[in-house]
Amino acid sequence: MTQHADDALEVLRAVWAAQQGDGSVDLDEDCSPTKSCKNMQDVTFDGFAEPGSDVGGAWRAKLAREGKLSDSGGSIRDLVLGSTESG
Repeated sequence: MTQHADDALEVLRAVWAAQQGDGSVDLDEDCSPTKSCKNMQDVTFDGFAEPGSDVGGAWRAKLAREGKLSDSGGSIRDLVLGSTESG
């Protein structure tokens, strides 16, 4: 981990311990990126695209068919907070 990630982890542990009254909570176990949501464990993209084809391309085609595909080049930030461009 980077120094920033280590620092952030220590801050989160301190906040969690203050809220729980116990500093022995293992955030790595509770918040591991490898831990899957029980509701999503059987969700796959099987059948979404033809076998051997690109799933990303299939998503783009579906979004285009539904009128949801944007080629504006905006970011997730722009989507959530609004574009910073004036005009």
